[in-house]
Amino acid sequence: MTAATTNRYDRYPTRSNVKIGIAPRHDPAVWCDPDRVSGPLETRLVDRFDADGFVTVDALVDPDIVADLRAELDNLRTDPALAQDERSVLEPDSREIRSIFEVHKVSPAFGALVADPRLVGPVRQLLGSDVYVHQSRVNFKPGFNGQEFYWHSDFETWHAEDGMPSPRAISVSVALTENRDYNGSLMIMPGSHKWFVSCPGETPPEHYRSSLRRQEIGTPDETSLTWLANERGIRQITGPAGSAVFFDSNCMHGSSSNITPYPRSNVFIVYNSVENTLVEPFGAKAPRPTFIASRTFDPV
Repeated sequence: MTAATTNRYDRYPTRSNVKIGIAPRHDPAVWCDPDRVSGPLETRLVDRFDADGFVTVDALVDPDIVADLRAELDNLRTDPALAQDERSVLEPDSREIRSIFEVHKVSPAFGALVADPRLVGPVRQLLGSDVYVHQSRVNFKPGFNGQEFYWHSDFETWHAEDGMPSPRAISVSVALTENRDYNGSLMIMPGSHKWFVSCPGETPPEHYRSSLRRQEIGTPDETSLTWLANERGIRQITGPAGSAVFFDSNCMHGSSSNITPYPRSNVFIVYNSVENTLVEPFGAKAPRPTFIASRTFDPV
């Protein structure tokens, strides 16, 4: 499949000369047919996703599969060739691996996970179409020195730097270790997906080389963050290994650093609608590499 064409009217202006601002989202969060029971998610869960921008599942992946994935994760982290690969991102203050991108292509075990109906089925239902993998990665938060991920909307970056036209994409985060309320687990502002926060600032060339380690351009202002948090609060996503959260691409989310002895590792798979394929970036001069933002749009 090839990239979709679009007019260049930008409904979600950000970067460059835009002013700080927050505006209502122009697209639905749920794209499925009115008969919402026709997919794997019950109507109440679809409604919850529509209202909050995310739903959690306590036991999505079986323990034996989780064990296999964790063993694979250990192999990947100690692979010297992969440590030198551009798909591996190091912590900003150490040589430890922070993330591994395109992990579904690096590892057959993770490749099988991205096609698992327990992940793909709910995403197809919510987005109302077939989907492809826009991005996959594993994130590590080692004990004692796992660094934070500051508040951000993924869609803001994917729109500005990858050319994703609308927030018709969903991330699935699967816990490979226990996600506790004190070891740097994911935080989401419920309902924040219904608002788009513009982030001024020129996108530097090859911005991904620094932003994947510590993002500064494309981060929301404190006034907008405070307003979003005051509207509905902040939810911390915790759960055992094998639990998961499905969350909208425009959710405001982040995570604190991990100063506990307990490491945290999650795999993120981003599914984008085949009706929302990438065009030229809206806020950068060149698109990011395809291991970060796929430009192969074959359905899962």
